[in-house]
Amino acid sequence: MQKVLSVLRKACEKYNLIEEGDKICVGLSGGKDSLTLLSALKAYQRFCPKKFELVAVSVDLTNGKTDYSKLSDFCEKLEVEFYIEQSNVFEVVFEIKKEKNPCSLCANMRRGLLNSKAKSLGCNKVALGHHKDDFIETFVMSLFFEGRLSSFKPKSYLSRIDLHSIRPLIFCEEKDIERVSKDYPIVKNICPADKHTERENAKNFLTNLEQKYPGAKDKLFNALIHTERYNLLDKE
Repeated sequence: MQKVLSVLRKACEKYNLIEEGDKICVGLSGGKDSLTLLSALKAYQRFCPKKFELVAVSVDLTNGKTDYSKLSDFCEKLEVEFYIEQSNVFEVVFEIKKEKNPCSLCANMRRGLLNSKAKSLGCNKVALGHHKDDFIETFVMSLFFEGRLSSFKPKSYLSRIDLHSIRPLIFCEEKDIERVSKDYPIVKNICPADKHTERENAKNFLTNLEQKYPGAKDKLFNALIHTERYNLLDKE
C-alpha cells in the first residue's frame, strides 16, 4: 500500500486533485481498482494537510439483485459512509437495447447515476479508480478506433452538474493494485462482455508490445503526460 499511497499523493499534488474542504464521492464498483482507491484515499486523509470528507457510492446495475453486504462491511471498517444507488442499467443495456457493444452506454449510464447521487449527497468531486494502465489503453483505443490522440484527464470539470471528476490513481500501475487488493471483498463482474471487449484487446496489444520492447508502456505514458515532448504537426 505504501507504493500506491506514494503515487496517489504525487498525482494529488501535481494536478491539485484534492483541496481544502472537499467532499469526495468514491465510485465503488466493487472491483479491485475502486476498493484500492477508497482504501488509499482513507489512508491519505489521515496525513493530508488539506482536510476533506469521503463517502462511497455503488451503482447497483441489477436493481437490488446484487449483494453489497461485503462492500458495506468494508466501508464500515474504514469508517466511510456507504450508499447504494439502485438502477436498471443491466436490463436496459442487455435486455431492452441488446447492445452488441455495451461498454459505452453502460459506462455513461453508470457515471450519470453516480454523479447525480454524489451531487445529492453534497459532494463537489467524484473520484474514479482509473489507473496508469487504463490511461494508456484508452489512448490506444482512441488512436485505433477514433483516429485521435486522446485519453482521459486526471481532473475534469463537469459543467452540466457542477462537479469535478478526479482520478488519483493515474500514476499507479495495475500490478501494484493487484498486489494490495488480494484480500479485498471483490464483487464479481456480472457483465456478459467481461474479458471480451475492445479494452481487453488493447490490454493484450500493450502486453505483447511490452514483451517485445521492454519499457514501452512507461515510455508511452511519459510521452503522453509530458507536453514538452510533443513533436506533432501544429494546426497551421
